[in-house]
Amino acid sequence: MYAWTVQTYLKLRETGIACELTSQLPAEGIVLFHANALRSGTILPGPMRLLICLKAESSLCAQAQLHIVQNPCEVTSGCYFIPHWPQPGLQPRAQKREQFETVAFLGHRNSLAPELMTQMWKEQLQQRGLRWQPVINTNRWDSQQSIDTRWNDYRQIDAIVAVRRFEVRRPRYRSKPATKLYNAWLAGVPAILGRELAYQATGRPGIHYLEANSIEDVLCGLERLKQDNVFRQRLVKKGQLQAIQYTPEAITQRWQNFLNNVAIPAYGRWCRFPRWRHRVYHWQAKLLSYGDRIQRRLDPF
Repeated sequence: MYAWTVQTYLKLRETGIACELTSQLPAEGIVLFHANALRSGTILPGPMRLLICLKAESSLCAQAQLHIVQNPCEVTSGCYFIPHWPQPGLQPRAQKREQFETVAFLGHRNSLAPELMTQMWKEQLQQRGLRWQPVINTNRWDSQQSIDTRWNDYRQIDAIVAVRRFEVRRPRYRSKPATKLYNAWLAGVPAILGRELAYQATGRPGIHYLEANSIEDVLCGLERLKQDNVFRQRLVKKGQLQAIQYTPEAITQRWQNFLNNVAIPAYGRWCRFPRWRHRVYHWQAKLLSYGDRIQRRLDPF
């Protein structure tokens, strides 16, 4: 939750935008809040208050007039795509590192396929001269005490493997971001990823990253990266060219454009609306939220 809100506040404040971080809901103005904030408090729109929900992986919020989504596949009326921030303090792979032996996953346990958490997986890597070095967190959404803070350190990592689920018939996970992909790009590390909508919308499999839908796909990809240095370097360089769009500076510019071109005009219109228009809008938002929740139950991925 704070990765979205606090970083956005700090980056926008650095550019000179008038904004503040607050624990009290102001009576007037444009208010950005993370969807998880609704778990512990009430946030309602007002006649002079425009709510923008940082939706993350939650359902559409019935209270918000606008949403920020982290997957371009979720863009609809009232939903605007802005990439999530890359990993803060990211340390790229050491430039002088020549060997290819360390394979890593940096993320939450819920985002890693069970097949990649077995002893057999480690042994399969060892047989190929590779070492599995994951940095896995298991914390709840509202708990930070047990978080391993090494997600930023790619210095000794030679490849990233991040697959949530194998044997996927079609690309899925419409609310998940592509952060693991552009973190790898920014770190100069090749990535082998699952068949996900965000990855395919952000880069091209085989050009900017490798896509895997089975353990065999992952192992074949790692063997090719290990044996074909020219291919590996080309994959990394293509990714680094794409990464220009996902630097903190580029995402800050996206936020500025959104605020100036979308949020501020929307706030002006909202304040001019009569009360009955506010009520109609609120009921429409409730219906959209309900429909989104139903769709998620039918297709949870």
